[in-house]
Parts: sequence; C-alpha cells; structure tokens
Amino acid sequence: MKPLAGIRIVELAGLAPAPFAAMMLADHGAEVVRIERAGWNPPIPPDKDILRRNRAEILTLDLKDGIDVARVWELARTADGLIEGFRPGVTERLGMGPEVLCADNPRLVYGRMTGWGQEGPLAQAAGHDINYIALAGNLHGYGRAEGKPTPPVNAVGDFGGGGMLLAFAMLAGILSARATGKGSVIDCAMVDGAALLAAQTWSLLAAGLWKDERGANLLDGAAAFYDSYECADGKFIALGALEPQFFAALSEKLNLSVSQADPELSARLTELFRTRPRDEWCALLEGTDACVAPILSMAEAPAHPHNAARGTFVETNGVIQPAPAPRFSGRVEGEPPG
Repeated sequence: MKPLAGIRIVELAGLAPAPFAAMMLADHGAEVVRIERAGWNPPIPPDKDILRRNRAEILTLDLKDGIDVARVWELARTADGLIEGFRPGVTERLGMGPEVLCADNPRLVYGRMTGWGQEGPLAQAAGHDINYIALAGNLHGYGRAEGKPTPPVNAVGDFGGGGMLLAFAMLAGILSARATGKGSVIDCAMVDGAALLAAQTWSLLAAGLWKDERGANLLDGAAAFYDSYECADGKFIALGALEPQFFAALSEKLNLSVSQADPELSARLTELFRTRPRDEWCALLEGTDACVAPILSMAEAPAHPHNAARGTFVETNGVIQPAPAPRFSGRVEGEPPG
C-alpha cells in the first residue's frame, strides 16, 4: 500500500505548480480527483502532460454553472483537501471559496497556490516564476560574474518553492486536521517559497561567508573546484571537489600539483579538460571521490547506468518521465506511474 492511501484530494486544474503538488500526492497513493474547466485548452496535450498522471478521476466541469459548482461542493464535502491555483478571489466569485467549502467540511484543508500570495500590494498582479524569484532575491545570484541574471528554467519558483511546498503544506494540514478535527486554509506563495529555498544562502550571508553578487562565491561558479568544464567533444562535466579530501582525490587522478587556492587552477582545469572527450573523463573520474559527473542532456539522462539501475526515469504510454520520488520501503523500485 502506498503511504498516502486513504487521503482524498480535489484538484481544480491549472498550470505548473498546483498540478505538480497534486501529482506528488497522487504518485504516493492519494486519491486525487482532477477537475478541468470546460473549454480549457491546455498548452501541453493531455497524453503528454506528466503533471496530470495518477489521478483517480478526471472530470470536465463548467465552473460558472451552478450544477457543476454543486458537484465541486459534493466532492469537497468528503475530501481531506482541495487544491486551487487561481488569483486571489476567483474561487470566491465562483461560489467555491474556503469560507463556504470549509463551513460545509470543517476538516477540509484548502490549499491556495499563487505567485504573490493572497494579500500584499502585488496579490492581484500577473506574474511568472522569473518575477517571483526576482522579488525573493534568488534571481540576483544566478549567473556568471559580470553577466546578467540567468533564470534556472522555472524550477525554483514554480516547482521547488511552489508545488513541492504546497504538497508539504497539504500533508501538514491534513495531519493537523486528523488530530484536531479542524482544517485550515493554506496561503502558498511562490515568492515566499523561493525565499525559503535560499535559507542556507541567507545563513552564509549573515555569517560573512557570502557576497551579495553573482559569480563571487563558493557555490556559484567562482570556485574553480566547483564549476563546469568543457571537454574535447564540446560536452561538459560538473566538478564538485569542495572538501580538501575530495580535491586531493581529484588531484591524484589528474596528476595536479596545485592547491585549491591557486589562482591559476581554473585555467589549468579548463585547459586540461579540453584534452579528452567527456566520456573518457567520466571513465577515469566518475564514481570516485573526485566528485565528477557528466552534464547530461534530457535525451541522455535516462540511459545513464546509475539512472537506469535505479529506475529514475520510466516510460509510460510512450512518454519518458521522471519516476515518482522519493522512495518508500515496501514498494517496487522504479514502479512506473499509473
């Protein structure tokens, strides 16, 4: 039995972060009923949309129709949680806001996923991941020294600080509701979540161990022993020999006679790694304490021996996708999504 078996969630379908939260819950056994709006044209075809997987049921309803709104009420009445990702006030105007649904089901955990939050000067403004991580202070630190900030796709706001945080919050709320009989309304804002993901960086800044600028720190490309390097075939490797013992292992493998603090280290490594193709370097270094890994494309990653052995990626209905994670004992490793 999956760990979240017995939990029932109603999902008002939207884009990216809220469906990701629902997918995580469904992957681990929650019964998620997804409600899609009539006439909605999602940008990704349903048969290719990984975030839509493992739903117990998918309904198409007109959320402006009283009969269909009543259907949402009916589903929410016996659910542990409801997830929505509209702008603040939208579900209230549709007649399915937290005040009415939680009055009907006092144990309901009502999860609200937005970029800016339910309140504040920007609450009603449009935005995307890049805007939320900009305001949180994250985007300022992403990129090379003297270069412009570079967004890390939409992993930090939409998924790490958004959907994953909402999945955690839903479970925390459901645990509390089961103990107290009282549900809650969750205000999950991506700007808050993005800020939270940088907690360690804020610690380093407070301790005087971090400069508030790009490409000037231990983990952002300023350190030659924690960086990416181009190989002879134009492919790249990732080097993370942070600790002295790991740098020593790297030095031994590469016959290096320089220290981590040597100002010429970056130039030496740049020149050296360009002398062989990526896979030759991996044959020498991967799996050792030198902390080296190939930088794989999406096309390459599923076939890597480690990923293949763990079942990190699976293929379902012709779609290659990340397998559910994390793993729980008692489950078949690499079990494909339904």
